[in-house]
Amino acid sequence: MNAPDDITLPSTGGRSAGNAAPSAQGDERGSGDSARLRNQRRMVLAEQELRLMSALVLLIGVGLFLALPFVLSIGSVVFLPLVSAILLTILLSPLADRFARIGLPNVLSSLMALLVFLGVLIAALALILQPAVELFDRFPAIMQRVSARFSTLREEFEWIALANRELADLMGNTGAREVVLATPSLLEEIAFATPSVLLEVLIMFLMAFFMIEARTRLRRSLLFDRASFGSSVKAARVMREVQDRVASYIITVGVINAGVGVVVALGAWALGVDVPIMWGGLAMTLNFIPYIGPLAMFALLALFGVGTADTVLLGLIPAAAYIGLHTVEANVVTPSILGARFTMNPVMILIALSYFTWIWGVPGALLSVPILLTLTALFDHIGRPNLIGFIFGEPLFRSDIMQGEAESQNGDSDESAGEARAAHA
Repeated sequence: MNAPDDITLPSTGGRSAGNAAPSAQGDERGSGDSARLRNQRRMVLAEQELRLMSALVLLIGVGLFLALPFVLSIGSVVFLPLVSAILLTILLSPLADRFARIGLPNVLSSLMALLVFLGVLIAALALILQPAVELFDRFPAIMQRVSARFSTLREEFEWIALANRELADLMGNTGAREVVLATPSLLEEIAFATPSVLLEVLIMFLMAFFMIEARTRLRRSLLFDRASFGSSVKAARVMREVQDRVASYIITVGVINAGVGVVVALGAWALGVDVPIMWGGLAMTLNFIPYIGPLAMFALLALFGVGTADTVLLGLIPAAAYIGLHTVEANVVTPSILGARFTMNPVMILIALSYFTWIWGVPGALLSVPILLTLTALFDHIGRPNLIGFIFGEPLFRSDIMQGEAESQNGDSDESAGEARAAHA
């Protein structure tokens, strides 16, 4: 039996097309998921690599922080004059620019700025050293009287020494043999140190003069040897911020300390203390050293007062008056004048003070706050490391903070660009 010719088979094209569309969508979804997983793996690997590099940078920084004191201490003849000259250049460059605007040549304006600083320094030293020379003849008698006062106090507390000796006898401790080492006297140490100090001071002023004289060339090199105009603008902003902050801080604190010196001199004169000008100069100089300077000034006033006054209580009045003056100056006057711009963490000040005093002694103590200000101004622009957050898994340098700082500084970009163009001109 033959099948008719007009019989047609049912079409399956619609079902095939319906099945192909979900399979294509499944393939696209699978490829999208795999691409997303690959991107996530890349991000995790990039984050781990960044954290590893940040840890290496942090370890290198800690190693440099610990090793730097030994290098700077051994090479203090080179590094101490260099750092002092850099800070002097930052301080005196605005003054040299003012002399240059008057019409003086660059060399002469640099020399005049340095001579003005030398004049102020010599005047401050004369206020201290000239009366101190006159007082030096009375120094043995003053120390003898101080020793007598302390001997009297020690006799009043002799029962403590007796109790200590009886306790030592009960414990069976015998007196140990004392070994006394022969050391050079103070005058011998001064005589040995004078040539080295004079050489370092001479090198410092020579470096400062040549740096101040070359300030225009240094600015042009810093601004226009960069790869892009944005880098030049950023360099101009950093240079201006460092110079303004350090110079403004030193000048403002110098004026405050000069006022403290004047008040101390007048107070010493009113209380009948000898050579009041010397005490004013000492108060002005020691006030540049945070925390340690005022403590040293209090100790000097207390020793001198005890050695010259009729009673111990009368001798401690000048020291007590100085502590009151310093309390008002440090907590009211200085914060209201300096404001929030120069507010620094007291812990950082103490760390910088102990760090640079360990390296360079008294000069390091005087340079500690200007160095800390310079580093703070630099880190404000290049980004401060997020040490605490890095311990808990955050990036070492937080990009959001950096972006916020960059946006906040966009208002200064036109001015910095103008400075760059002016330096180029």
